[in-house]
Amino acid sequence: MPVFRQIGIHLLSCAIFCGAAFASGQAISEKPPWCQKLPRPEYSKLHRIPVADTWFEVYKVAPDVFAIYEPHQFEETISYLILGRERAVLFDTGMGIGDLKAVTTKLTTLPVIVLNSHTHNDHVGDNWQFDTVYGMDTEFTRQNAKDSKADAQAEIAPGEICGALPAGFDRAAYATRPWHVTKWLHDGDSIDLGGRTIEVIATPGHTPDSICLFDPAKGLLFSGDTYYPGPIWLFRPETDLAAYGKSVRRLAALQPQVKLVLGAHNVPVAPPEVLGELAAAFEKVQAGQVHYKPAGEGKVIYEVGSITFLMKLPTSAR
Repeated sequence: MPVFRQIGIHLLSCAIFCGAAFASGQAISEKPPWCQKLPRPEYSKLHRIPVADTWFEVYKVAPDVFAIYEPHQFEETISYLILGRERAVLFDTGMGIGDLKAVTTKLTTLPVIVLNSHTHNDHVGDNWQFDTVYGMDTEFTRQNAKDSKADAQAEIAPGEICGALPAGFDRAAYATRPWHVTKWLHDGDSIDLGGRTIEVIATPGHTPDSICLFDPAKGLLFSGDTYYPGPIWLFRPETDLAAYGKSVRRLAALQPQVKLVLGAHNVPVAPPEVLGELAAAFEKVQAGQVHYKPAGEGKVIYEVGSITFLMKLPTSAR
């Protein structure tokens, strides 16, 4: 999943920047073009919580909800720590570059349940650090619970890192480590945190195991990669566009009950109106009512208002 900027522009500028750096024989210590626009202005309005690990930035975005943001990597992944009275849910564990467990330990003494919005590598990187990991009962989840070095190494390629990696980080050894699922979940399951119940909503499309979490009492919808501000990735082999359409229509039906949408990349908060806009935008794209723009080899961008989709080049145009 990407950030706000156009993917094609990012790739072109990265190629120029990285090529120049390698040609000069210098290490890439300057900021790549995509991160020169950081910090995002939206963060100035949020309550930041100081943490010692500079790989992360932590923000309190709702009562007993912390957004754990990774601004130093191109994905700008956001994980969420949701607290109840008796236990907490950690919704995603990010890249696995920083020490996420140490951060969560500073934020809460409650036992932590890890649950992933889906199992792409940028959301499961620190799953291995936690004893309790819930997973969706899909073959995609089972396969991704195994280790993967190639996907992880791609995340630290030239142009992907903004600033310095953590002290002591071993580039050569970096991989997504395997983890063990302690409980399998299904659509409609709920998790009792003690005075706070979180509902699991299956939203397949981006991946077969994509989910959202809903806190009905607080009106909070944690939308994972089904929605976030920026081009939504819908081009990978595991993506199912028909399933995604059904999922976003389901979320749009929830809009009257939602007060805040919390996505998994770039910026952690969005108004509930984006749910209706998302479903309407995707319907227009699927109906052929939106013209696309090229966005790298075999990919195109569709823009409908504030909603953007990164998709495969239509078969008719290949």
